[in-house]
Amino acid sequence: MQQQRKTYTIDASGKVLGRLAVEIAVLLRGKNMPSFSPHNIDSGGEVIVINTSKIKITGRKAELKKYYHHSSYHGGLKEINYRNLFAKDSSEVLRRAVYGMLPRNKLRAKMMKKLKLFKKNKYDKN
Repeated sequence: MQQQRKTYTIDASGKVLGRLAVEIAVLLRGKNMPSFSPHNIDSGGEVIVINTSKIKITGRKAELKKYYHHSSYHGGLKEINYRNLFAKDSSEVLRRAVYGMLPRNKLRAKMMKKLKLFKKNKYDKN
């Protein structure tokens, strides 16, 4: 029996990064559905997030929060702070936050494919 997936659209303007990421992770995982099962079944819906360039953060995270990546070579640890990553690609900040909140199993990649991020609303005049 194939289940119909719902599509959720979220406007990220003015929302705090962590709280928004939790909301998205719950929708992707399907924990809001009565048929939720934590194993083997991907019952979540598709999530479309617009205006990721208008996300807010609290405190001093713009200067202090760092993202790390390793190239698998000696001395290959790369580091970028929040402000630079947000200026480069605002949707990548939200993508990494949601990715870290999903369970570390085979379903995580499938759930991330159902997340669509857009820097601005296509209907905005600005």
